[in-house]
Amino acid sequence: MKKQVFRLLSVALTLAVFATGCSLESFSQSSGVVNVVVGYQSKTINTVTAGTLLRAQGYLERRLADITTRTGTKYAVRWQDYDTGAPITAQMLAEKIDIGSMGDYPMLINGSKTQANPLARTEMVSITGYNPKGALNMVVVAPDSSATVLADLAGAKVSASVGSAGHGTLVRALGRAGITGVEVLNQQPQVGASALESGQVNGLSQFVAWPGLLVYQGKAKLLYDGAELNLPTLHGVVVRRSYASAHPEVLAAFLQAQLDATDFLNDKPLEAARIVAQASGLPQEVVYLYNGPGGTSFDATLKPSLIDALKSDVPYLKSIGDFADLDVGKFAVDDPLRAVFAARGLDYAATRARAANPSLLAGDPALASELWLDGADTTQTVASPTGLLRAVADATARGQKVRAAYVPDAELGTRWFADKAVWVKDGQNYLPFGTQAGARRYLVAHPGGVVMNYQQALGGSV
Repeated sequence: MKKQVFRLLSVALTLAVFATGCSLESFSQSSGVVNVVVGYQSKTINTVTAGTLLRAQGYLERRLADITTRTGTKYAVRWQDYDTGAPITAQMLAEKIDIGSMGDYPMLINGSKTQANPLARTEMVSITGYNPKGALNMVVVAPDSSATVLADLAGAKVSASVGSAGHGTLVRALGRAGITGVEVLNQQPQVGASALESGQVNGLSQFVAWPGLLVYQGKAKLLYDGAELNLPTLHGVVVRRSYASAHPEVLAAFLQAQLDATDFLNDKPLEAARIVAQASGLPQEVVYLYNGPGGTSFDATLKPSLIDALKSDVPYLKSIGDFADLDVGKFAVDDPLRAVFAARGLDYAATRARAANPSLLAGDPALASELWLDGADTTQTVASPTGLLRAVADATARGQKVRAAYVPDAELGTRWFADKAVWVKDGQNYLPFGTQAGARRYLVAHPGGVVMNYQQALGGSV
C-alpha cells in the first residue's frame, strides 16, 4: 500500500512535468535579461504573501526594477499558478521553476526529491503563513451527513491529495484516534469537492481555503478541525540553490517583496482580502476568514517551533513510500532572510521569538469577534461571541444585512463563520464551536449547557 501511494505521488509529479512542459519552458537568459520563474497557488491563501497578493501588488517587479536602476541588469518575472504543491515540485525538478511556495508536507517532499540533483536541489528560505495548532487543515462532510465525529468515517471513502498537508492531517488524526478502514482517494481539491457534492466520497480532507469555501457555500459542514492535533501547520517558500547562488540579488528582492506583502496584509487585512479574492476568484468572505485578524499568522521568520514541526512530519512521509532522508535542519536556511531583515533595520531574532499572531482583533483573542455589515468598508470588533449575536440581531432589526460574522472556536480558538458554528448556551453566555464533537466535549464538563443552531442562538441572545 505504501509503495502504491508513493507511486501515485511520483506519477503525479512526472505527469505534471510533461503536461505543462510547453507552457513552462526554462526561459533561457539572453540579452542580459535574468528570468525569474515563480510557482504559486492562488487558491492556497496562506501562501498569498509569496503568491497571489505579492503578484497582484507588483512588489517583486518593483524590487527588481530598483536593482535594474542601480546595475542595468534587467529581469523578467514569470508567474505559474497551480492547485497544489506537487506540480511546482515537478517543475523545480525539471529546473523550470526557480522559486515556489507550498505547504509543509509538500515542502518536505520537494526537499527530498530535489536533493539528488545539484541544479534542482532546494532549500526553504521563509514562512508565508502558519497556525500554531494546525487549524489550516480540516475534514468536511456533506451537509446532510450523519457523521458527527471522525470515527464515523471508519470504512468510508475520503478524498485527499496524497502528500499534501490535508492528507497528512487526515493520516495523523486517524492514527491518533485508532481509526482504521478509511479508503483515501487521491484527488485534486476541486475534484474532491465535486466528489463530495455528488456523494462519491463520504468526506474531504484538504488545506485552506477548501474547507472554509465549501462550508461557506453550503456544500459541506466541518467534521474535524486540524487544531485538535495541536501541531503547527505551515506554508513557506523554497528556492533552487543553484539559482539562488547565481542570482542572490533575486532571492533578496523576493524576500524583500514578501515582507512588503506581509506588512500590507497585517496592516490592511480587509483590503488585502479584497485583492486576493479578485485575483483568485475566491469569495472575499472566505479569504478574510483565514487572512483576517486572528486567522493565519503571517510571519516570514523560520521559528524553531515550525522547524521542529517539519521534523515531526517526516515519519508521515516515510509511511507513504520511499521518502529519501532529508536533514530538515540543513534544508531550512534563514541566512538570506536574516540579511533582508538587517537591510530593513529589523530585529530578526526578536521577530522569530514572537509567538503571538501579528494581526489580532482588539480585546481578548479567545473571545474577540468580528462583524462585517453589507456595504460597509470596515468591520466591527465585538468583545465576545455573545456580544456578536446581539450586534447581529440589532443590525438585522435595523434592516441591515450581515455580510459575514467571525467568532473564535470556544475550545480550539480557530476563527470560524458564526452562522456555520455549533452554539452552546451556558448560563448567559453563548459559546461557538466549529464542530458538533467540540460542543459535545464542552457539555461533558459543563452538563448544564444546551446545544443550539445559529438562528436559535440569535433569538435567545436578544
